[in-house]
Amino acid sequence: MTTITAQRPPMQGTHHQSYVVTDAITMLRRNLLHMIRYPGLSVFTIVGPVVILLMFVFVFGGTLGAGLPGVDPAGGREAYLAYVMPGILAITIAGTAGGTATTVSMDMTEGITARFRTMAISRAAVLAGHVLGNTIQAIIAVALVLGVGVLIGFRPTATPIEWLATFGLIALIACAITWIAVGMGMQAKSVETASNLPLLLVLLPFLGSGFVPTDSMPAGLQWFAEYQPFTPIVETFRGLLLGTPLGWNAVLAVAWCVVITVIGYVWSMVIYERKSVRP
Repeated sequence: MTTITAQRPPMQGTHHQSYVVTDAITMLRRNLLHMIRYPGLSVFTIVGPVVILLMFVFVFGGTLGAGLPGVDPAGGREAYLAYVMPGILAITIAGTAGGTATTVSMDMTEGITARFRTMAISRAAVLAGHVLGNTIQAIIAVALVLGVGVLIGFRPTATPIEWLATFGLIALIACAITWIAVGMGMQAKSVETASNLPLLLVLLPFLGSGFVPTDSMPAGLQWFAEYQPFTPIVETFRGLLLGTPLGWNAVLAVAWCVVITVIGYVWSMVIYERKSVRP
């Protein structure tokens, strides 16, 4: 673990901000090293979405694609690959939350977080290291899953600006999801519980427009699908990568990311203050 200086002069103004940044970078380095030394969780965040992608495209894609509006049944599988890819990207991002919740819970149960709190290190930086590390992991995972999609026939039409906007949105979503995962990891009473709680996030793209149009769902589920966070996120990916109409989806997607980030940050910091110091 990276050594952190135990004594510092009083932190005020820009000096305080510089310490926060320095501490966050230190914690980010720690989390990146942890990802490298224990790659199992990172590999699963890539393998899981790829398996789902291959199964839905090559097992169900022909039938599901033929049911999409305006699609020739003969080209159903190719059409469904284009349709489902944004949903797979959303699942990939959501899937990274499990690793964060698990590592945060391990730090809590092993007393590492309590140890950090006794040191001269910014409290926000302790958790920010997890968030920054997971955001980087999510971007890498999405890039690799996108590569698999291209290999099996996915053909995005995005311009360089649209690609930049896509990865900017990926970073925003990953940041938002990770703050929620940090809260889950700190709230969980065991590492096993922490590893299971983020599965709820992975289910949300299935209950939105990620895999089938929302208008094909029963009325109650359709209402939920249209107003939950992942539907505008998925539709924004479609608009950026494939040129479908964006409407208000991009605005809603960014707004959801901001709201979820604020909720996750406040929740995590409250739990950190209450639970990180143990008798």
